[in-house]
Amino acid sequence: MSDWTSKLPEAARNYIANRRVDEVECVIGDVAGVARGKAMPAAKFGKQTSYFLPNSIFLQTITGEWADNPFDAFTEPDMILVPDFTTATAAPWTADVTLQVIHDAQDQQGNPVAFSPRNVLKRVVDLFKAEGWTPVVAPEMEFFLTARNTDPNQPIQPPMGRTGRRAAQKQAYSLSAVDEYGKVIDDIYDFAEAQGLEIDGILQEGGAGQIELNLAHGDPVRLADDVFFFKRLIREAALRHDCFATFMAKPIAGEPGSAMHIHHSVVDTATGANIFSDAEGGETLEFLHFIAGMQNHLPAAIALLAPYVNSYRRYVPDFAAPINLEWGRDNRTTGLRVPISGPSARRVENRLPGMDCNPYLGIAASLACGYLGLKEKQMPRAECTTNAYIDSDDIPYNLGDALDLLEEDGPLREVLGVTFCGVYDSVKRNEYKEFLQVISPWEREHLLLNV
Repeated sequence: MSDWTSKLPEAARNYIANRRVDEVECVIGDVAGVARGKAMPAAKFGKQTSYFLPNSIFLQTITGEWADNPFDAFTEPDMILVPDFTTATAAPWTADVTLQVIHDAQDQQGNPVAFSPRNVLKRVVDLFKAEGWTPVVAPEMEFFLTARNTDPNQPIQPPMGRTGRRAAQKQAYSLSAVDEYGKVIDDIYDFAEAQGLEIDGILQEGGAGQIELNLAHGDPVRLADDVFFFKRLIREAALRHDCFATFMAKPIAGEPGSAMHIHHSVVDTATGANIFSDAEGGETLEFLHFIAGMQNHLPAAIALLAPYVNSYRRYVPDFAAPINLEWGRDNRTTGLRVPISGPSARRVENRLPGMDCNPYLGIAASLACGYLGLKEKQMPRAECTTNAYIDSDDIPYNLGDALDLLEEDGPLREVLGVTFCGVYDSVKRNEYKEFLQVISPWEREHLLLNV
């Protein structure tokens, strides 16, 4: 093996075995979580010492337009891409032997690019570490398999199952419902194994063709990398079987939305003990402070947890989505749920993030709220022990209001990085402005001849 291949994780080395690597994809996630970068022959990757991309990739909107950089003239300087070889993994759907390697973005002076999403998450994790804490997360991924949709003007349809019928709704936890598209699930498992990615479990959710995939708990950056990789491999598995996989928050009217619930705990770096539990196994003040921080700062963080106009269609009553900042033990109607666990696994589940969020930014924003709670040492509201769906909170219900709240929350902006928040605001306001220029079928149906 050459020098760089000796740095690869075991799963990547096993994938290569005795074969020659044909291509390496130098990958970095943009603000939307889209994989950007460049592919090159493996021989060139091994010899090249520097990889470059313009920093404007972080100013690109989901529609491909360019937002203004609020801090610098738009000269598109090059960033230096630094490979993180611990992320190297297979691209098993390709015809040749291809590896993907996630890269970090540095400026030409060697400083982390402040508005690179992976760097934002690293910044938040480093703030925990400076206090002697190690944050631990476990994300849950919900997504829909759908029939191919080549005309955006047509509604999304559920996929056709092996029975010849379209996937049915209201089949939560049904094993036979999962078997309807078992070949896609088989490929997801096979691709994940080839990539060295761990799946904690797969189950049928409540929507037609809706699946939940759970990941084991661990380091926030590594788990965000895993979600980033999983989104790509799941799409590839679906395409092999003539259907789409979508991570839109609300792709089908009348169906539940797709969330990325995030479980959080924090351990003492020196002892490895969960700081949410005391020596007797009871709940600590830190546990309550963490919840209070989420209640106080999540309204502003919604701009990152629900990053598109479609995201807010998920926040509606009676569709198993949180519309509140209440907290409760073993209460799925609350936005902040404390699952049943032993003291060492005591954790807080944030049920507000949508699956459409960038995993780096969603995890970073959620952890940032908890971090601020640990620093501010405030107490949460009383626990909700009833049905929290009947109440609502100061959660924004559109992207414009969410961005306004983020702009007003100085402490959260400091934790995430003021430079990043400025770039993010610019990108998202550009997207929101574009959306407002689109006339919907509802408007044509009900307003054209009636007003």
